[in-house]
Amino acid sequence: MGEAIALGFCNNVDCEIDLDLRILQNLALHYRIRSDEVGMGREIASERDLVCSILGFMRSGEGGERFVRGSGLIEQFAGRFAKKITLGGTSVRAAIAMGKLGYAAALHLITLNDHARRLLPANCPYVCSNAKDSYYPHLIVQFDEGDRLQAGDLVIRATRPNRLIYHCNADRLEMKINPDFADLIADARVLLVSGFNAMQSERLLQERLATVARLLDVLPSGAAVFLEDGGYHTRAFKPLVYGALRSRLSVYSMNEDEFQAHLGRRVNVSDAGQTRAALAALHKRLGIPTLVLHRADWALAYGDGAERYAEALKAGVAMATTRFRHGDDFTFEQYRSIAQAAPLEENARFAQALNASAPERICCVPVPAVEQAKPTTIGLGDAFVGGFLPALL
Repeated sequence: MGEAIALGFCNNVDCEIDLDLRILQNLALHYRIRSDEVGMGREIASERDLVCSILGFMRSGEGGERFVRGSGLIEQFAGRFAKKITLGGTSVRAAIAMGKLGYAAALHLITLNDHARRLLPANCPYVCSNAKDSYYPHLIVQFDEGDRLQAGDLVIRATRPNRLIYHCNADRLEMKINPDFADLIADARVLLVSGFNAMQSERLLQERLATVARLLDVLPSGAAVFLEDGGYHTRAFKPLVYGALRSRLSVYSMNEDEFQAHLGRRVNVSDAGQTRAALAALHKRLGIPTLVLHRADWALAYGDGAERYAEALKAGVAMATTRFRHGDDFTFEQYRSIAQAAPLEENARFAQALNASAPERICCVPVPAVEQAKPTTIGLGDAFVGGFLPALL
């Protein structure tokens, strides 16, 4: 017998640094970084490149995930800062979050090591696709709104809080799938698909997706399949993933950056009219029953009968907001308190306007209002999934 919730398909070890702006500023001075060298899209083959990338994201206020040339570079940079070791990957972080609500999930892992064995939820059965231990740490950088540094004529100020992920993870590049996962999902009513965004070989990606498609055939009739988007290192691979699984997908979930990457243009997601039109266009193009869009102010479902996801959306935003406010070590009581908190009035008005514009196709839920000077920005999308999926049961 398996769990009612199954989560795939990857995991990793995160090295979360405490970003000391003085250290980052000294590195910018040491490497004599100019304003025109700062950017989010550059190749990262040295510590200098890494600093340029971090500063580029801070200046834009965006979050993202990037590949670097070697784990040694990550450990060199992380060694300059205070840090803590946690587990990453949407599936594992979602499992940890839903565990606070009393739910266990079956997991598919690609990495095992002493950190993973120590930190994995004890009540979650799992299979791993790697026959031996491996360790490829992910560097996690969080910056806060208003963070500022000056290095010569270079001035950087973060306009919003966000998180960055850097890694050189051979297991993520291969994404081996263990067919024994079929034994754990035979009774699953909900399956999460995630983790393919870092792959760089189209041939391997196609092979892995074919294996996942065969696993979906094991699911009971009526089981929901939930695809969580990600920051794809190779943008052309994104349609390969949802295209291969489209016929079985129930929900395709994404954040606002991923939403706009699909559209290929910027959209003012604070404007109800623009958001509704963009959702309609994307929903028609993708051909997936329900789209879910989650961001800092609200979350929504779009598609026929979207209102059936109202409770799942509420649970998702409550979980993400609880993590934002309290970090890793939140309690069920803190979750329940935030779930009952009122939203900001402007977010509530936006949700009402969007819902009224297409009540049969849109269900938008405002995020509970909290104040937090040093918020947690890593894993908020994962926490949203950890709240959303149990509510589908």
